[in-house]
Amino acid sequence: MHGLTAQLADIEALGMAMTGRPAQADVLICPPFTLIERAARIAGSLVAIGAQNCHHETSGTWTGEISARMLKDSGASAVIVGHSERRQHQGETSERVAAKANAAVTAGLLAIICVGETQAERAGGGALAACAAQLALSMPKGIAASAFAIGYEPLWAIGSGQVPTAAQITEMHGHIRQCLVARLGASGNAVRIVYGGSVKPANARSILALSDVGGVLVGGASLKPDEFEAIVRAAAP
Repeated sequence: MHGLTAQLADIEALGMAMTGRPAQADVLICPPFTLIERAARIAGSLVAIGAQNCHHETSGTWTGEISARMLKDSGASAVIVGHSERRQHQGETSERVAAKANAAVTAGLLAIICVGETQAERAGGGALAACAAQLALSMPKGIAASAFAIGYEPLWAIGSGQVPTAAQITEMHGHIRQCLVARLGASGNAVRIVYGGSVKPANARSILALSDVGGVLVGGASLKPDEFEAIVRAAAP
């Protein structure tokens, strides 16, 4: 729950800084609902704008909720669904995440479906099974590989400063890839899998170099313009 009008200047500055660079990373910023329309107008062509959440219904008597269609209408091109904080604090189930992802895709948004294990599941050796179960229930039936991405964010690494080892990240991303291929066939190889959890300028490049890591989902560092731009530079091909 961060972001006021003053932060729009940071988004505009990033878009301007990327202009003219020979090699670019794909950059998506997901501000709060209140800034999406204005951010989309000033971000420039090299910075896409998304949302942090959406409602699972297209419309109806859901006072205070924001539908995926509303996000699309405001200029968003993607939306995060199933973020660990919403699963943990708002009690979102994987079935509800699937409904949100379906609403997003139907509205023409890229759905970024998040999965991740708890510290107890990691310590008990159940991390792979936990994420596979979440993934199976969080993906809408019949979803096309081009319509979504997966965000792997171990709950114990969010905001803690702890980062899984390179071997742990590689193992999990490889396992998620296997699950995607088992579900979608060969097209599962085209789904982008991004890592999230205490990503910083100091570790971004090494994480991005790992097998099957197609990007990073940046949390706290995204609130610091200099750090976020450093991560963007680390992601440039």
